[in-house]
Amino acid sequence: MTINLKKGEGINLSKQAPGLKKAGIGLGWDVNSTDTGDQYDLDVSVFMLGANGKIPGEKYFVFYNNLESADGAVMSSGDSRTGKGTGDDETIRIDLEKVESSIQEIVFIVTIFQAEARRQNFGQVRNSLIRIYDEETDTEITRYELDEDFSRETALEMGRLSKVGNEWQFKAVGQGYNSDLESFVAQYA
Repeated sequence: MTINLKKGEGINLSKQAPGLKKAGIGLGWDVNSTDTGDQYDLDVSVFMLGANGKIPGEKYFVFYNNLESADGAVMSSGDSRTGKGTGDDETIRIDLEKVESSIQEIVFIVTIFQAEARRQNFGQVRNSLIRIYDEETDTEITRYELDEDFSRETALEMGRLSKVGNEWQFKAVGQGYNSDLESFVAQYA
């Protein structure tokens, strides 16, 4: 049974889904019709952080130009340039047993490509969600559906996976930012 989270809530994945080894992280959204004249291109980026809150190397930053982490634990399905269709728009696969032991948090960020130039923001996006499921059984464990209006924000932190001892926990963050991908790279590099 899926646990629906609200902003700021979290669950202990190790207790909720004992034996979880391969987690699928599905992210989805729909865009409103707009007169900006440009297509929307939302991008999912994953930052694998050490105890110091930084990525230990550039290969621990998974995004459309680097689809796999250095340790082989995190893999992206690639960039969905339209977000059209049903189901997840982009998927991140995480082999929890392969995650480098120095990694303490995995952060999921969604940005709008060239948002400022295209005059686009998350107020023009609806049905945004992040969900976690067991890849081996295709059983959904938890989901977080954003219900806020981010009418000025061009980036969202959707959620965080954190390792506490030997247990993995997920927190629904839902924090909007008026920044671009380069801002997050500067923050976490």
